[in-house]
Amino acid sequence: MIINKKTMPYKLAVVMPVYNEEECIVDVINSWVDMLLKLNIKFKIIVLNDGSTDNTVKALEIFKNNENIHIVDKKNSGHGPTILMGYKMAVEIADWIFQCDSDDEMKAEDFPKLWQNCINYDVLFGIRHNRKQNVGRKIISMFSRVVVKELFGKSISDVNVPYRLMSNCVVQNIIDKIPENTFAPNIIISGMIAKYKYRVYETLIPHYNRKTGKESLVQLKLWKMALKSFKQTIFVRFSHI
Repeated sequence: MIINKKTMPYKLAVVMPVYNEEECIVDVINSWVDMLLKLNIKFKIIVLNDGSTDNTVKALEIFKNNENIHIVDKKNSGHGPTILMGYKMAVEIADWIFQCDSDDEMKAEDFPKLWQNCINYDVLFGIRHNRKQNVGRKIISMFSRVVVKELFGKSISDVNVPYRLMSNCVVQNIIDKIPENTFAPNIIISGMIAKYKYRVYETLIPHYNRKTGKESLVQLKLWKMALKSFKQTIFVRFSHI
């Protein structure tokens, strides 16, 4: 395991981007708080509200006095830039950085599968198991994996998975190489992890279809954003590595 010599106030920082999740966000955050308290981890959950247009801001008010939760209410910049913002905040305060989505598709109850193994690895991925995707998303997921393998070397099984635990030093070594406007930074991060040959642990994590809200990317926009992501991945590969 890579050792971070700087003493951090927290063992774990959770990066959780949020956009229009008023129906489930309170339950999702509470589930993570309960799990991390049970594991006796000193943690901070960084909740980044990416300019939600529903009542997400109001729903998050319940946590304003919770010392384990830091709410960031920001203008909409997209999922990727929001993740990068969260990562940059997290590396300043914690030994380990975990990213998860706020849609409750991957549960807090499975986090111990990663945490109990972190002493032996630099990066730990929860691979989405039984994920139901339409044909378009399946093609994009497969192509993303192939692109990462060809550009960076041995590929992570699920290169864009939003359930990943990374040591502080891994994130610090990678994060500044990625442009702030990157649409899907996790794909590039997965590639760099492969390129730098960090010790990687992967385990299957059940994936559940969302029960609230709706996906923000319609099919045509999804393909356009996928193309943008591939171009950005190629740019970073040949500009910074």
